[in-house]
Amino acid sequence: MGDTPIVLVHGGGHGAWCWEPLLPFLDGRVVAVDLPPVSIRGGPARHEVPPGLDRLTLADWADAVLAAADGAGFDRFVLVGHSLAGLTIGAVAHRSPERVARLVYVSALAPPQGENGLTAMDPEMMARVAGGLTAEVIGELFCNDMDAAQTRFVLDHFGGDAAQVMMEPVDRSGIPASLPKTYVRLARDRALNPATQDASIAALEAVPGGSVAVVDLDSGHNVMISHPTDLAAVLNRLE
Repeated sequence: MGDTPIVLVHGGGHGAWCWEPLLPFLDGRVVAVDLPPVSIRGGPARHEVPPGLDRLTLADWADAVLAAADGAGFDRFVLVGHSLAGLTIGAVAHRSPERVARLVYVSALAPPQGENGLTAMDPEMMARVAGGLTAEVIGELFCNDMDAAQTRFVLDHFGGDAAQVMMEPVDRSGIPASLPKTYVRLARDRALNPATQDASIAALEAVPGGSVAVVDLDSGHNVMISHPTDLAAVLNRLE
């Protein structure tokens, strides 16, 4: 990845903790962000509902990403988002495109311009989680290619989130079509199946436009945990 640092942004129910297995394999400077509220990002209060949770917005999450980059001393960076963080990294690039050297969507959600994350999700998957994200459902959707220790790591950290953010219309206008974009497509993903990932790729090709470099990995949804060396190899060769 040369001299350009990386900012890692987690998806729904996750936190910076999910990138821990990946970090030892990355070559350069990197920071993993905990989106607000930090109290639900893997700690003992991860299933609680902190005050203000229902008022958080994509703008708040974009603020947190830029603040983390500032805190790490990164002026310009490769911005990597996993899963629901496809919404967040799009919001960051919309606000500060000059700071983003490349957008990397790791099986990440990118709804069509002006639509929201909920409408971009697969209806069958949404029906599966309608009864709640129990340990069984988390294991099925996020851990289907993991060993017992990796699965335990996820179950011991997975928490709640600000679900209303999925209802916000996305706006990727103002992101230059020339901004490099990579999509890491995961073949065994059950949370965002390949068809949902392909729809996100098509949405990015439409807005902001330009080409999207697609990299295929034989992995389930949490590739940074189940196949960290494979994902590191992709990120380390980015310019």
